Amino acid sequence: MSAISAKDVKKLRDVTGAGMMDCKKALIESNGDMDGAIEFLRKKGQKLSDKRADRDAKEGCVLAKVSADGSKGVVVRLSCETDFVSKNEDFVAMTDKITQLALDTFPADTEALLDQDFGGITLREKIIEQVGVIGEKVEVADYQKIEAPQVVSYIHMGNKAGVILGLSQDGIDVSAGKDVAMQVAAMHPVAVDKDGVDSSIVEKEIEIGMDIARQEGKPEAMLEKIAMGKLNKFFKERTLLNQAFVKNNKQNITQYLDSVSSGLTVIDFKHVKLG
Repeated sequence: MSAISAKDVKKLRDVTGAGMMDCKKALIESNGDMDGAIEFLRKKGQKLSDKRADRDAKEGCVLAKVSADGSKGVVVRLSCETDFVSKNEDFVAMTDKITQLALDTFPADTEALLDQDFGGITLREKIIEQVGVIGEKVEVADYQKIEAPQVVSYIHMGNKAGVILGLSQDGIDVSAGKDVAMQVAAMHPVAVDKDGVDSSIVEKEIEIGMDIARQEGKPEAMLEKIAMGKLNKFFKERTLLNQAFVKNNKQNITQYLDSVSSGLTVIDFKHVKLG
């Protein structure tokens, strides 16, 4: 077996990000073959990934990107187990690369994103490799995308949450879009408007409203009417276009957007956060 040089160890480390001793061991196991050593490290990552599959990965990094023409946006959450790893420059840089890959390829969902090429291997394989390098569970926990006449993005709380927002018109001042994206991050709406609220949520809110009214001793014949009143309050508080604008509570979001440009509205939004 040829001697393993420090130069080869460093080269493998630069390629994979693995520790020096891990790289040396991988080169020894592969008899100095660089591709074999990379494969060895991936296999180590796979074993570690399987071993840590049941671990919680609630920390991580959330990043968002918008295309140069403003018509597409993506938000990605790369998760890990500890806050220490989530703040590591290499981990943030990897999240950035994955987010750019998502924007460039615009795949249908997370599984399709994981199948994309990432430096000669699939992103799925790269994630497995990183489990071996980092020693923690790592996963692309969420990926969302939007297409609209104009998309804006907002990152909240030091990469702990991200929002992408699709507006119905282009050429809008980006600051106006960011104001509404910030609203999403702060107020956690469940949908753009009442028509977008899942029917199961509506049914649950009506049920809760009727139960509360019943416990308050209201007549049975009045329960549904009272519950519908509570549901309308829910729509006002939990749907984006009906929420009071946090920067001016005399307006709701619909009114604010109309003041920016007549008829301007939100087509869709995606809110991704850690936890």
